[in-house]
Amino acid sequence: MTAILDVKDLRVAFRQDGQFTEAVRGVSFSVDKGETVALVGESGSGKSVTALSTVSLLGDSAQVSGSVTYDGQGMIGAPERLLRKVRGNDISFIFQEPMTSLNPLHTIEKQLRESLALHQGLVDDAARTRIIELLDKVGIRDAESRLSAYPHQLSGGQRQRVMIAMALANKPDILIADEPTTALDVTIQAQILELLAELKAQEGMGLLFITHDLGVVRRIADRVCVMKDGEIVETGPTEEIFTNPQHPYTQKLLAAEAVGSPEPINGTAEEIVRTQNLKVWFPIQRGFLKRTVGHVKAVNDTTLSVRAGETLGIVGESGSGKTTLALAIMRLIGSEGGITFQGQDIRKWSTRELRRLRKDMQIVFQDPFGSLSPRMTAFQIISEGLAIHKVDPDRNARELVAEAMVETGLDPAAMDRYPHEFSGGQRQRIAIARAMVLRPRLLVLDEPTSALDMTVQVQIVDLLRDLQKKYGLAYLFISHDLKVVRAMSHRMIVMKQGDVIEYGEAEALFSNPQTDYTRTLLAAAG
Repeated sequence: MTAILDVKDLRVAFRQDGQFTEAVRGVSFSVDKGETVALVGESGSGKSVTALSTVSLLGDSAQVSGSVTYDGQGMIGAPERLLRKVRGNDISFIFQEPMTSLNPLHTIEKQLRESLALHQGLVDDAARTRIIELLDKVGIRDAESRLSAYPHQLSGGQRQRVMIAMALANKPDILIADEPTTALDVTIQAQILELLAELKAQEGMGLLFITHDLGVVRRIADRVCVMKDGEIVETGPTEEIFTNPQHPYTQKLLAAEAVGSPEPINGTAEEIVRTQNLKVWFPIQRGFLKRTVGHVKAVNDTTLSVRAGETLGIVGESGSGKTTLALAIMRLIGSEGGITFQGQDIRKWSTRELRRLRKDMQIVFQDPFGSLSPRMTAFQIISEGLAIHKVDPDRNARELVAEAMVETGLDPAAMDRYPHEFSGGQRQRIAIARAMVLRPRLLVLDEPTSALDMTVQVQIVDLLRDLQKKYGLAYLFISHDLKVVRAMSHRMIVMKQGDVIEYGEAEALFSNPQTDYTRTLLAAAG
């Protein structure tokens, strides 16, 4: 079969301050019609740079050599007129985060119309009919009613489906999907993978799938190319790569999975936090007088407890109330019902009274790049809480920060660097160090590993276990990655639309789920 996309000896270097840094070194692969090829590797391995170079999307600072051929036409150094025709028409892209790819100021209909008008000359009713057809095809229910919706009014899964509809609008020969499921819930991820497989079969497209998640690769790819440091170190049929990997790096990737179980907790351990019939309802207000006409029931009647040294895993799809529950426990949003922290009823405490408790309850977010100030050094980020809460005022702040950095696996010599100078895993360690320097009793971990490579995930899970054992920390661990939840959690709650539908020992829930919803979550996670 003749390859529709053929890449030979591709080399990409970026110019900075008069020097060139090689990002891709001698990469060769091909994609046939109707075939899925996966580019696999960790962050910085050159996957996305390779994909973007296929249609010259790297900008002026990139120096590209080698050969990229689409349907017999050379793409490197091709005239802009030809590249414009190919981009979005013959070769389409789906990116990882649809909220950054979709225009927040334009409706879904307007954004799809733009592509159809540009590449196919479709306008007015013909364009509207095609848009509805595309949205139906990608599984947007009641598509006509969603045309006037803005991106923020759709769920994560719906936004990704709109991105797929935009990519398919012009019936491309090649679809390049760059980490399209990383930020999605396991059930939505399974739906998107199934949808891509169906559309590929129906349209006869070639699919270049870029990911660091090997579980996804096994489900969707025909062939795999493993990338490391800008090179393809191993390639072959998917099953062969998984059953008989030859390169040490491939073996390392396949072995990188959060395994094991948490340290057993002391039966007499102190209870750190308890909720009693906790409820968070957000009012829906309408009209000039803003009358309350209903409520968004984010969390309903939730009772739970967490002891020192214990991890409570909280799982469920986006919108199930996981993060809202954690924020209510930390008294960062209003709620009804009981909240006790170390035996004290804190639900009615004033902001002033809560301030002295803040150092004892800390939070680590999903995206460290978004939660760390780009204008502050690692030292300034980690030490900020020390001054606010007057922790160890007699000791030098740089000493305390250095200790926190060593404890979280960071080099104190790097404390004067800025977040962009660290890798994703190192940034997450900075976020953990910022919390740990205050010696909290409760740590809320909101999707702390989902944006990280598999090998880095394992390191962060090991780090969190070690810190919990050393300091007797109580964790609220929120995640859609059930393998990580299983490795971390003593007990677990499953949430759906604000309700806790299962609550119990984590291992018992995994081995014998009681509800259809939990069984669906576990099946989707593979």
